[in-house]
Amino acid sequence: MSIVSLFLIVCLGILIFIAYFHISNFILDHFVNNKSKKFSHETSIRAVIFIAPAFIVLFIFILYPFFETVRLSFYDKFGRDFVGLYNYIWAFKDPEFRRGILNNLGWLLVVPTLSTFFGLVIAKLADKIWWGTFAKSIIFMPMAISFVGAGVIWKFIYEYRGPGDVQIGLLNAIIVFFGFEPQAWITIPIWNNLFLMAIMIWIQTGLALVIFSAALRGIPKEMLEAARIDGASEFRIFFSIIIPYLEQTILVIWTIITILVLKIFDIIFAMTNGEWQTEVLANLMYDWMFRGGGDSGRGSVLAIVIMLGVIPIMIWNIYKHREEQKI
Repeated sequence: MSIVSLFLIVCLGILIFIAYFHISNFILDHFVNNKSKKFSHETSIRAVIFIAPAFIVLFIFILYPFFETVRLSFYDKFGRDFVGLYNYIWAFKDPEFRRGILNNLGWLLVVPTLSTFFGLVIAKLADKIWWGTFAKSIIFMPMAISFVGAGVIWKFIYEYRGPGDVQIGLLNAIIVFFGFEPQAWITIPIWNNLFLMAIMIWIQTGLALVIFSAALRGIPKEMLEAARIDGASEFRIFFSIIIPYLEQTILVIWTIITILVLKIFDIIFAMTNGEWQTEVLANLMYDWMFRGGGDSGRGSVLAIVIMLGVIPIMIWNIYKHREEQKI
């Protein structure tokens, strides 16, 4: 589809919604004006008029796919014959599924923690140097790159050529320079997962950095100066004042990155395609759903497991938000 066609479709959609709001409000105004008595439900109907398009879009693109995914998880690969819990039993017996769960847990432990930590430390250090704004811009720049693009960039960094060949991969070039043997980094089990996580950390540190940079300016300078006068070291101030003061900001950043990690797919797909024990649930779901003829039943089960991983985080965030509202 060409860019012109996409532009025309977007414009058509906007015009349809504008016409909908104008026509629906015109009809309602005409009905209200013709009523001899005051129409008590006017406000509620106007609210429904404004909410209805959003609800329709929500139903078509979120609610219907959700219920359809749940339904398909109880059917065979073609979505025709009811098989009950067979697909769920298969999932928990499948070694690739268990490995995917473990890999996802590894990503959840490492990436949000290190991205948040590096973002906070760099934001604090950048405020102390005259070229801090430039440093922040450089570190934030990977946020403008897609996950696939980042995977391609880092694929060249991890590129491996046999011993004796010229190493075009940056990491192997450095290794060879110091007299060591080059390594096929992304094929080494366990370590290759850490090398893939480094890409996500490289991207998400910029997000954490920008948010922390704004949050640090909200810390009262009088509090920091009082701590310095009392003899507190910068290390003590960082851990005893700054981190507790930024607790809510840290939780928000950690949550955002955690949800992104639960859905991680692009980097692994571009780098290893799930080989060498690097598969995660999203990659397994894609493989079962769309490759080799597809299996909508097993693919749907994997999609539901990913969704179930997000729900506790959402509940916890809603709880924390309500607790803050009570304060």
